[in-house]
Amino acid sequence: MSSPSRVARRLGALSMAAAVALSITVPVAADAAPRRPGAKPKTVAVRVMSFNDLHGNLANPTGSSARVQIGGGKTLENNGGAAYLARHVEMLRYGHPNSVLLSTGDSIGASPLASALFHDEPTVEVLNAMGVKASVVGNHEFDEGLAELRRIEHGGCHPTDGCDFRTSYEGTDFPFLGANITFESGKRAFQPFSIQKQGGVKIGVIGVTLRDLPDVVTPAAVAGLRFTDEVAAINRTSKLLQSMGVKAQVVLMHQGDETSGTGSPNSCDLGEEQLARQIASRSTARVDAFFAGHTHQAENCTVTDPAGHPRPLIQGLSFGRLISVVDLAVSTRTQDVVRSRTRATNVVVTRDVRPDAEVQAIVDRAVDQAAPLANRQIGSTTGALLRGSAPEQPLGDVIADAQLAATTGNGAQVAITNPGGIRADLDAGPVTYGEAFSVQPFANILQTITLTGAQLDAVLEQQQKTAAVQPTWLQVSSTLGYTWTTSAAPGSKVSKITVAGQPVDPAASYRVTVNNFLAAGGDGFDVFAQGTGLTGGPIDLDAFVAYLSAHPALVAPAADRITVVP
Repeated sequence: MSSPSRVARRLGALSMAAAVALSITVPVAADAAPRRPGAKPKTVAVRVMSFNDLHGNLANPTGSSARVQIGGGKTLENNGGAAYLARHVEMLRYGHPNSVLLSTGDSIGASPLASALFHDEPTVEVLNAMGVKASVVGNHEFDEGLAELRRIEHGGCHPTDGCDFRTSYEGTDFPFLGANITFESGKRAFQPFSIQKQGGVKIGVIGVTLRDLPDVVTPAAVAGLRFTDEVAAINRTSKLLQSMGVKAQVVLMHQGDETSGTGSPNSCDLGEEQLARQIASRSTARVDAFFAGHTHQAENCTVTDPAGHPRPLIQGLSFGRLISVVDLAVSTRTQDVVRSRTRATNVVVTRDVRPDAEVQAIVDRAVDQAAPLANRQIGSTTGALLRGSAPEQPLGDVIADAQLAATTGNGAQVAITNPGGIRADLDAGPVTYGEAFSVQPFANILQTITLTGAQLDAVLEQQQKTAAVQPTWLQVSSTLGYTWTTSAAPGSKVSKITVAGQPVDPAASYRVTVNNFLAAGGDGFDVFAQGTGLTGGPIDLDAFVAYLSAHPALVAPAADRITVVP
């Protein structure tokens, strides 16, 4: 798919008019001025494309995972899907022979069953078929640890499960990048950059991941690794590329911003404190464009580099709903980017086009092989159970209640789970195992620990680190209640904590169930790591499935656990 000739053949069935009608116009950065016959062009147009946070979403995502806000209160439904993503990439390559496709991380991990059941090997096949040339490592690439990530990259059957998807597994056709990841010895753990040759010019691709990555994965997954400052790594790698004569440079940055979520895919609604914006503004002026990820947001911003020149910072939601496109004009004389002619846009991956046949075949195989397990009904709901940004979420309530029910034998009085571990909504009606897996895909182990009342209060206070950062709302079981005062300073927001309806005694002990990620202090909740008397329980997914099976026609609980006051 990555060669222009293959693209042309696949489009051969379409008339030129149809091809134009299906394509989405993106400004071209090429030098359009006429030149003498035989004269070399002054610039080469290079189209750099990236997607982020695919998370193994091979089949067409549904519900909120398929929506794209387009501004003005309007929403596009039914977007994304690997075969449609591949098709739109083909269309964007058409007429642009110098094109590079990249991934800004989290292509694998936290995946639906059709990919996860086969250790994300089907997703890698899709990425290879699409012609991905490089990917930065995201935090979810580490879900199964460094050794498994090495296998994903270099190939070979899974050491425990073997090759279940096909009889062999060949690995990626592209490198994983991580310029700011080293071993404790200081030795590089990943390739820091990739050089892409296009039309006689070179594009340097630098990859950096979030330096706080150890806070959002289990400690065992990154044991022996160090994650360093993103800006320092970008500057160091950029200087190295320049010394090699590679002056046109872009960054794949698995770090992102939080937007209001009400604008279009090409709006920019960022405060000055946003992390990706700070990194893109502070990094060396040698870098010409930044692709962001991690936060599943849509943004298309212009930031000013340290030399006072503009450059794009762009991110494309998640699950293959958007493709971020940056068109560069690279001077054949200086080998550098002509910044004034850079154009950036996010393109919506609609489903009003013909899906790519090669990728669709991979998706169909994965879905079919997972179907016997995925389609097994394990429960039902009377209404949709949704995630969201509110302190208390219906799906979070149910999951916390399920985890409490699964660990009462450990003496659990309360269960608390992290919102980042809830990966999909549940629609009303029958619930299949595959749908439950999409909600809880990490196979985290439930662990019951003892905390004092004072520690329980402290961990709830950790939901908001600073006044400038929005709270990370922990989801709690029906046995835990408290009041949150919005206007209070961080560290003093929580009051009136109760367990089973009784006021919490700061000096008393309480048995609290969390997953092993939180128990190790994940997401910055390090008070959990102070817990004692740890007792292991079932996997979170098993607890969720058991709860749904035991409660047919499940009704969303009342949102009465967290009281928010001004």
